[in-house]
Amino acid sequence: MILVNTDYITGKEFEMLGLVKGSTIQSKNIGRDITQGLKTLIGGELVAYNEMMNDARAIATKRMVAEAEELQADAVINIRYASSAVMQGAAEVIVYGTAVKFK
Repeated sequence: MILVNTDYITGKEFEMLGLVKGSTIQSKNIGRDITQGLKTLIGGELVAYNEMMNDARAIATKRMVAEAEELQADAVINIRYASSAVMQGAAEVIVYGTAVKFK
């Protein structure tokens, strides 16, 4: 499966199959949440939250690809990610794009 954030793939002609998406809501355990909260007092990268967001993007992408595979897509183009906080220490990640089939 080819995944790109452009609306074309060089050298490929395709037909659009439709919108596909994936999402997840992730949180850290309370112990990590407290340590990351203390980290904000001294500054620096919040590694646990960075890992959480990387995991969330990977899960959301996997779900989007599964949806594209159900449509028998060869690629997903014009991929976009968005995230939002849903509560203290929890974030939603959504990824969406257009599933396409090569001609």
